Amino acid sequence: QVQLVESGGGLVQPGGSLRLSCIVSGSISSFNRMGWYRQAPGKQRELVATITSGGNTNYIDSVKGRFTISRDNAKNTMYLQMNSLKPEDTAVYTCQGVLGFVGHWGQGTQVTVSS
Repeated sequence: QVQLVESGGGLVQPGGSLRLSCIVSGSISSFNRMGWYRQAPGKQRELVATITSGGNTNYIDSVKGRFTISRDNAKNTMYLQMNSLKPEDTAVYTCQGVLGFVGHWGQGTQVTVSS
């Protein structure tokens, strides 16, 4: 059974930084694609960033230049470094890994950006 567990969320002031982690029970290198999603209250879930097994990354426009997605295969962990955080980044962040044609999800971690 594949499990993904996020950590690193919390309350931060505008302009601050957080690093989210997604630990995979198993070999992260088996996932052809991994990503971070977020869902703010009253809004649809959106795909924030993705990273392929080859290391190619993509971001939504609103986080380009501020967020960085990465993966450490040796630690079976994916990260989302979030800098220059804004109140509109407030959401539950969830990691996902695609194994074959099946998506596996974590439980989510809350990120709140507020003064």
